[in-house]
Amino acid sequence: MSGATLLVTEAGGGPANNLIRSLRAGDSSLVIVGCHDDRFALKKSTADRNYVVPGDPRMLGAIAGIVRRENVALVIPTTDESVLRLAGAGARLRGRLLLPRLRAIHRCRKKDELAELLRAHGVPAPRTVRVRSLSAIGRDFRRVASGPLAWCRIRTGAGSRGAAPVASAAVARHWIEYWHQMRGVAPTAFTLSEYLPGRDFGCQTLWLDGRLVLVKTFERLAYFVGGGTPSGVSSVASLAKTVVEPRVVDVAVRAVRTVDRRASGVFSVDLKEDADGVPCVTEINAGRFLAGTNLLDLTGKHNMVVTYVRLALGEPVNIADPYDAAADHYIVRDLDTLPDIVHADELFDAAPAAVRAGGRAIRRRSVPPPPTRGRATSASRDGGTAPRRSHAARKPPPGGPLSRRAGPG
Repeated sequence: MSGATLLVTEAGGGPANNLIRSLRAGDSSLVIVGCHDDRFALKKSTADRNYVVPGDPRMLGAIAGIVRRENVALVIPTTDESVLRLAGAGARLRGRLLLPRLRAIHRCRKKDELAELLRAHGVPAPRTVRVRSLSAIGRDFRRVASGPLAWCRIRTGAGSRGAAPVASAAVARHWIEYWHQMRGVAPTAFTLSEYLPGRDFGCQTLWLDGRLVLVKTFERLAYFVGGGTPSGVSSVASLAKTVVEPRVVDVAVRAVRTVDRRASGVFSVDLKEDADGVPCVTEINAGRFLAGTNLLDLTGKHNMVVTYVRLALGEPVNIADPYDAAADHYIVRDLDTLPDIVHADELFDAAPAAVRAGGRAIRRRSVPPPPTRGRATSASRDGGTAPRRSHAARKPPPGGPLSRRAGPG
């Protein structure tokens, strides 16, 4: 794997930059190339070289051209959209991907269908129904509500889009009508499900041909813009900690095996406790790492992202116990800052120097800072445009200067 070249999609976004930090922390010899169809986002990329690519339908061709030019060994998607796009690439990217099968990806995309599948196989998941008509919302509410509340959200997508707890069928109807009138979202795009009041867990898993290779767990404690949303939560944690929860692992592993007995790649599972404390699967992101993967890569015995790369490149990975449990490491995230990872013990270390306000200083372990990043040139009409060299340590690949256009492939 030493010196391998990797291509990260949606470079410049938070998930991509976090993934790159984890890669560099695990293997500094890796050459990382980034691409994005948004040149503004790409300016924030921490990859060694960056390419502006056209949007669909020409994006896949441009990515294939970058793979050839840069001799890319592995393409890593960072959004659900890019997972789906790359999974359908066929021969153009054969041998350059480690993704779940398309059938498994589609099974995870629609929350109501996923919940129905899991419950049918005895895996804990919230009672969920798709909204078919606003006139039947009262019946739907009664079917799923186990207490005074139900959960209403859009049935596809990430980031808790359109999500809110609702106290009655009337509230659910008004919420859905608002989204329809203001955002153009059809009422039939929503689901109603059982409200889960308990702890909020994440479980990231790595698989190869149906074999569980590595799994780690964490708990979300606080959320980005949580106070500004009706639900008070989101899938993006501003504060989370690693936890040792074998019961969460058990449910998550059973869920992935239900989706695909021959699972390969990464499956990131969200779970929330019901009123009885049973962790229930609310979502599975198939094919991509979580945005806050640094918490799981930089703690414990094994870096998950680097392990994924080793699997994809056919290197032997022999981990005796797949559950790499390392408790009480916290990740602290905020806008315009690098994530900090700190162990609980460090929160109470003696301050090395007096703090003006009388508080106690904390020795923090920041995620490794990014190096000088590459610059991308303007987009071309027929493919991704290559960048200039980012720094002297990186040489251009054979075949000419990097200022040439990347063909559509």
